[in-house]
Amino acid sequence: MPEKQAEQDEPGFQGGGARQSADDFSPVQSDPFGEPWRNANARVSILAMSTNDALFESRIPALPLLGRGKVRDIYGVDDAHLLIVTTDRLSAYDVIMPDPMPMKGYVLTQISLFWFQMMADLVENQLTDLTVDDVVTDADIARPLRDRSLVVKRLKPLPIEAVVRGYLIGSGWRDYLETGSTSGIELPAGMQQAEKLPETMFTPAHKAEAGDHDENISFDDVVEMIGQPLAEQVRDLSIAVYERAAEYALGRGIIIADTKFEFGLDNEGRLLLIDEVITPDPSRFWPVDRYQTGISPPSFDKQFVRDYLDTLDWDKTAPGPVLPAEVLQRTSEKYQEALARLTQV
Repeated sequence: MPEKQAEQDEPGFQGGGARQSADDFSPVQSDPFGEPWRNANARVSILAMSTNDALFESRIPALPLLGRGKVRDIYGVDDAHLLIVTTDRLSAYDVIMPDPMPMKGYVLTQISLFWFQMMADLVENQLTDLTVDDVVTDADIARPLRDRSLVVKRLKPLPIEAVVRGYLIGSGWRDYLETGSTSGIELPAGMQQAEKLPETMFTPAHKAEAGDHDENISFDDVVEMIGQPLAEQVRDLSIAVYERAAEYALGRGIIIADTKFEFGLDNEGRLLLIDEVITPDPSRFWPVDRYQTGISPPSFDKQFVRDYLDTLDWDKTAPGPVLPAEVLQRTSEKYQEALARLTQV
């Protein structure tokens, strides 16, 4: 992700804005971004669920656990497949919060599936025909994992984050203020925060080891790492997928300001799209009707959580503080709203 010196550099973070007090998060307060959007024709409904319904951590004794990330648990199935479980874990400022966010894993998985299917003619992806019930034989264990899990191809991930930007925001904006450019690409003078870029930009990052921050790199660096042909293929596919998604989302009231993709290679050297695709976690989703330049616009992500955390006397190191149910529910509603808008009939 862009210049991961801190989590606020990742796509999906909306810095700036007035600092709020803890009182602003009382249940009687209205949502600062407006009432949750509901559409009777949408494929999903925005649901009120408690943290008792959320999945903080999966446990599958019959499969080897290969790793737990901030959100995903990864299990080995066989030499050709992995099981990826998207939990409801919530992180902010690079710290996993002790409370899960209801519906998060479901929303992220369904949005990714939506984009994987839409982009299938542009790029192959990690999906298989297998489901969690095919690889987890215990029905009681499999049941809560349905709709939040994917059985995917076991691939060799590329060591880069394919970051794509359509708008000047986040670390791109900070780079521009300091140098007049972003990731070494010069931009016109006088641009404003959140302004649409003259053209879509590919601004890659080098994947760091667990616990470290990713590092912004140039396209030439990518060429050195993976070779010219593959670097050009990653760049061109990333831009093509982003631009198709951005055009589609704009017609449904969402601006996709930026995002990041991950790619992997199969045993024949074919390039496939992996991980998650254009969800509120690695992306900035802005509501069209609230968009303006000169500010960091409101978003469909966990900014509501960060705003609450900023009211606390917390040093932004582990362990994270307990989050009020109201904050978790409001954040869940924003994620669900994004899914509803994108998948409406």
